[in-house]
Amino acid sequence: MIAFLIIFCVLWLFLPVHFWSVEHLRIQKKYGARKGNWITKTLGMISGWGFFACLFFLWIWPQPRYFFPLSENFTLLVPLLDLSISTIHLIISLPIIALGAYLGIAGVKGTTLKVSESHKTDKIVTSGVYSRIRHPQYLGAVLSHLGISVLLSAFYSTIITPLVLLYNVLVAWKEEKELKKEFPEEYNNYAREVPKFFPKLRIRTKNS
Repeated sequence: MIAFLIIFCVLWLFLPVHFWSVEHLRIQKKYGARKGNWITKTLGMISGWGFFACLFFLWIWPQPRYFFPLSENFTLLVPLLDLSISTIHLIISLPIIALGAYLGIAGVKGTTLKVSESHKTDKIVTSGVYSRIRHPQYLGAVLSHLGISVLLSAFYSTIITPLVLLYNVLVAWKEEKELKKEFPEEYNNYAREVPKFFPKLRIRTKNS
């Protein structure tokens, strides 16, 4: 339990790093465009990969396991990981993981991997999945965390899902704050048309 809490606390240390990584205007003003871009890109990669590395360890760290009714009677053995996965948990978690993966991949595809890693964009993308939701990658991360936690029956990992959601909400809030400074009129118009985390069914924005 103590080791799990330590990893969870380390995860939150990456939040201010992510905040710094999106302050492009301030850092470029202080260090110049070339050095500023390098700094924000480096901070973005550290915060992004650090966040997912912590999640990975939270998923697999030894912790109490829970099972839905009947699930203990139907299990799949994973010899290499010395792990038993309930088929009931598998059935429940796969759609959640699949949706989370789709949102994450579609988000990266829409903005490019470079933008996803560096958190620096030259334009506001409003086409594809971004015409329905402003932060598909962050919603995808939360859904993937929940799905994998259920798949592995990881009790601690599952119950911290609201805090993982809070982390991503804070990241999205900070990114939007900076984007409104960089693209004031364009991003405000986009934000009025497209929801932050709950996708809409109809597309009304024009492709950029």
